[in-house]
Amino acid sequence: GVCNGCQMMAALSPIIPGAQAWPKFTRNKSEQFEARLSMVEVMDSPSIFFTGMAGSRLPIAVAHGEGFADFSQRAHPQQAAASVHRAMRFVDNAGAPTEAYPFNPNGSPDGLTAVTTADGRFTVLMPHPERVFRNVLMSWTDGELNELSPWMRMFHNARQWVG
Repeated sequence: GVCNGCQMMAALSPIIPGAQAWPKFTRNKSEQFEARLSMVEVMDSPSIFFTGMAGSRLPIAVAHGEGFADFSQRAHPQQAAASVHRAMRFVDNAGAPTEAYPFNPNGSPDGLTAVTTADGRFTVLMPHPERVFRNVLMSWTDGELNELSPWMRMFHNARQWVG
């Protein structure tokens, strides 16, 4: 689930196996809609979408007003935050996870912007990788502008998993 799909799936997390610790995605700390490119790091996770992408730091499109990963609505917020399977986080210009604005457009703890289930079949993320699927759409690339961006790997991974 991406953006609104992320919010919807997070709301449905009680019925998604392994998603019970997922946060709700609520109003950005900036109190405004954020639309721009930001830098994220793909974390080591079981997500089928991010297979082989752990450690990648890439620009990604952001367009949301409610992307703050809010664990306060969980029965045991600290336990949920500690046990959730993290898949992606915002990083600053030095590549460090950040809560600082503008690097982290929503203020989520530890830069969190994507979570997944233990089996990796369900992944939710707030940024929009589908909006930067070609290098020409990136803010910076060392690849050929007319080629696919590294974000296309997510979609290739999903297709490969389906069979």
